[in-house]
Amino acid sequence: MSAPPTHSQALRDLRQTLAQAGFETAALDARLLLLSATGIAATDLVIRPDEPLTPGQAATLADFVRRRLAHEPVARIIGEREFWGLPFALSPETLVPRPDTETVVETTLKLLPDRQAPLRLVDFGTGSGCLLVALLHELPQATGLGIDLSFGALVTARRNAHANGVGERSRFAVSRWAEAVRGPFDLIVSNPPYIASDVIPTLDREVREHDPLLALDGGPDGLAPYRILLREARRLLVSGGLMALEIGYDQGEALKALAEAESLEILDLAHDLSGHPRCIALRRM
Repeated sequence: MSAPPTHSQALRDLRQTLAQAGFETAALDARLLLLSATGIAATDLVIRPDEPLTPGQAATLADFVRRRLAHEPVARIIGEREFWGLPFALSPETLVPRPDTETVVETTLKLLPDRQAPLRLVDFGTGSGCLLVALLHELPQATGLGIDLSFGALVTARRNAHANGVGERSRFAVSRWAEAVRGPFDLIVSNPPYIASDVIPTLDREVREHDPLLALDGGPDGLAPYRILLREARRLLVSGGLMALEIGYDQGEALKALAEAESLEILDLAHDLSGHPRCIALRRM
């Protein structure tokens, strides 16, 4: 029986395997998978590169490799993803938080005049809770409500809220958008489903096979959830209240028109790191 690989050998072999399979992020993927499979810190790869994997660690890593080669996202394999510098556990009912979504947090914080105010906020389609938790983390006097149609997603979001120290200031409830929600709120945020139904089969394999359809499908034109949220804004927001919504890269003009039809003031159309429109910020006049 051959000796188990060392940390450095396992990292090198895994990086090569993933690169040969065509993964552009092979080096990062290999590092994250190895750290998760072994339970070691990143510094241990430097300090103890010649320490061998235990049989259990090797078996776990082999399973991780099999799943990655089947194009399961790394975040789903290891069960968590960082967002806004905070760790978020994942479940099959939640999207993997993406860096583009941080644009909603950035835009919201930029528009708030007082981060110490006792704001009341609601996050529709909360999923993992990443928007709600990140904002409560930055707004120490705020309280928040996370809404989702999936009970499983809400279980995950509640766990993330407590893990990140904002559990006592957050509540979670099942609702089809705002049907079971009463205001008023100072702030509404959402990363709603915004992919047109007929586009979903063309999405990257990692998305279409592993992200929940409920969190992707925005109806025939991708705008169905926005029509609901914008229509509800006047009922749910206080006068002068804010709404910040993540949008698809090509939906900026359509969202402007929908917002104007609901008499909402357009404050900003913020762009993500790739230069695409990613967040529309509105005010109830």
